[in-house]
Amino acid sequence: MSRKRVGLALSGGVARGVVHVGVLNVLEKAGIPIDYVAGTSAGAIVGAAYCAGIPVDQILDKAGNMGWRQMAQLKWPGHGLVSFERLERWIEELIGDVDIRDLAIPMGVVTTDLQTGETVVLRSGRLATAVRASSSVPGVIEPVLINGRLLGDGGVSNNLPVDVVREMGADYVIAVDLFSRDGGTPGNPVSHGILALETLIRKSGGHPAEADCLILPLVSGHNYLTFAKSSEYVAAGEAATMKMLAKIQQDLM
Repeated sequence: MSRKRVGLALSGGVARGVVHVGVLNVLEKAGIPIDYVAGTSAGAIVGAAYCAGIPVDQILDKAGNMGWRQMAQLKWPGHGLVSFERLERWIEELIGDVDIRDLAIPMGVVTTDLQTGETVVLRSGRLATAVRASSSVPGVIEPVLINGRLLGDGGVSNNLPVDVVREMGADYVIAVDLFSRDGGTPGNPVSHGILALETLIRKSGGHPAEADCLILPLVSGHNYLTFAKSSEYVAAGEAATMKMLAKIQQDLM
């Protein structure tokens, strides 16, 4: 009897993306096979490195030294306040100038067509450019022109790409949602607004419950923009995955 093909859906979450490294660390040590990966924004960055065969400890080391200086530079005038050209170069230095089709694990990089609002899943073409597009928040980060389409952050249309990895061929989907909440009550109008925005992003493109296993790291109290907490984020990813590991192992038997 052939085993179930496992897909991993990695959500966006800006600086919280390092959480995904903790998730991968636990899954790899437990011997959980990953056959397909779909990633949005920060999930695309970590997913790309993993699918390229970069060891998890090396991804963690690189992520721990990641900051806005390695990713962004001011760009004005233009189609955004900031350019992620540096992020594209950083990815190329880490992985190489590779085509998405040549990755060791098949991957879908999730972006959004800013003119039509459609989700555009890139499964071929230059990996570093695709990941840059997936991470480019509209209105702030300059979008990327790929195949005649102006592409930006995949979180606009599909932040947790469960459907994408299932369409790629996964029988069993593990999803990691970096926008999960701990149930706390917002204390002021600004926090109410942030919660509403998080809910919109979290449910863009579908619902987290569509996954076979949903991993919910406890990071709702952490800022999206601070990269200095990488060790805390990794620990949160490991803890949340350990909590679900027995279920995953049982489901895959």
